[in-house]
Amino acid sequence: MKRYVAYVAYIALLSALAGCSSTGNQAPATKALNLATMTLPQSLDPKDANGSALPFFQAVYDTLIRREPDGGYSPMLATEWKHTGTEVALTLRAGVTFDDGSPFDAKAVKANLERFHKGGGAQAKTLDDVESIDVADDTHVTLKLKQPNSAMLFYLSDAAGLMANPAAFAKGDALKTQPDGTGPYDLDQASTVIGTKWQFKRAAGYWGAKLPYDTVTMSYFDNETAIVNGLKTGQLNAALIQDADQQISVEGRPGIKTVKQEFDFQGILLFDRAGAVTPQLRDPKVRQALNYAIDRQTMLTKIRQGRGAVTGQVFGTTTQAYKPELDTYYPFDQAKARELLKDTGGFTLKLPRLPAIVSDALAASLQTDLGAVGVKLVWEDVDQGSAIQRIFRDRAYSGMVMNMGQSSADWVAVGELVVPGTFNMFGYTDDTVKKLLPAIKAKAAKEDLQALNQHLVEDGWFVPFYRMTYLHVSDGSVAITPQDGMAVPSIYNYAPAG
Repeated sequence: MKRYVAYVAYIALLSALAGCSSTGNQAPATKALNLATMTLPQSLDPKDANGSALPFFQAVYDTLIRREPDGGYSPMLATEWKHTGTEVALTLRAGVTFDDGSPFDAKAVKANLERFHKGGGAQAKTLDDVESIDVADDTHVTLKLKQPNSAMLFYLSDAAGLMANPAAFAKGDALKTQPDGTGPYDLDQASTVIGTKWQFKRAAGYWGAKLPYDTVTMSYFDNETAIVNGLKTGQLNAALIQDADQQISVEGRPGIKTVKQEFDFQGILLFDRAGAVTPQLRDPKVRQALNYAIDRQTMLTKIRQGRGAVTGQVFGTTTQAYKPELDTYYPFDQAKARELLKDTGGFTLKLPRLPAIVSDALAASLQTDLGAVGVKLVWEDVDQGSAIQRIFRDRAYSGMVMNMGQSSADWVAVGELVVPGTFNMFGYTDDTVKKLLPAIKAKAAKEDLQALNQHLVEDGWFVPFYRMTYLHVSDGSVAITPQDGMAVPSIYNYAPAG
């Protein structure tokens, strides 16, 4: 039944997209961009913004600072900024208004940032270091920090920097489906089917430079086969393709344009290093054994057709923390894994499985490798709707297989994976990490970052498999620029080809 519903939704979607084309004596269509995604946003309220769902929010909300494709920063709602130790002073753009005509000003910034931090979203902790927000006048606001934080400009160009109309805050959950910002587009409610297709139309009177498309449609799919079919037939204009087999199926095809990007690493994020759910994980030797048990190279060759590079570290190649030798710190050595596990007598490790991330081949490979050293891996299927509750709120699992972006900003990676929060929901730390974090947060010195990385690898905090090569694919009509710090491009990174 589920497949039938998905099929019907897909046919309906293609029919709707086909209606955007121009044929015969019809009037020429306006410039339209049709994007496909496997990210299903639970909300369009900025406090819930996260990860690969960011383009949905960028369509209707501007950020305080704009992050360019190369990772640099440029003015957006803030025209100037000064980040000095424990202060971030912003000069705001004058004359910008929300949909109801109310002004965007320093009070609106303060209201948004305070609400974001209290909102409980996945990125709320990025503002943990903001002690107070001082409004000097309509165009000047200063964030005073509890301690230096080298990633604050990144956060203000990301989810935390999205600015919504404070007048909507008193309307309950209205922003979840009725976004109200200053962005380049408005959500077209009449053409949107929440959960399947979101269509955005150009916002009249937008303060900034017009983006090249009059409408942008983002369509959700639960499999890449349907996305690739849509690209091949011209029903879709652009998408990110992760699956190696699907990448191969489009490369070299007439009319299709592709751009490669190595961004995410795939691996097991171990949350339960204190052993609250799985007591055996309390012992670093057990976590090290999991790393020795995995045949990374064979997995990369067979599952990803060699598209990527094996790694044993969570930091990307463009970070200061990166050490090339840590990519191969754990060779495939099941005899060593069994030796490290001999005192456990074997144990069961239950992990959630999101089919969009864990393919049948990957699920079977991990079960085989871990089973060979005495670890029984049990998969429990979860969907995107239940995953947040079961994984992050109920803390029902000791870890999960994830695709995680490797930002070039070191503290972003540290903040996501090491500091207590979304991906360290059990709040685990140790003496080495406690010693290194304050210095890294203040200065982000290379020697401290590399010492932290070395420790995380040696202590088995995580079980990375490989960095993955992704493919940005278009039907030939769109030029796509990859975005530093994101697997999916920003909404600003699409333009008509040629």
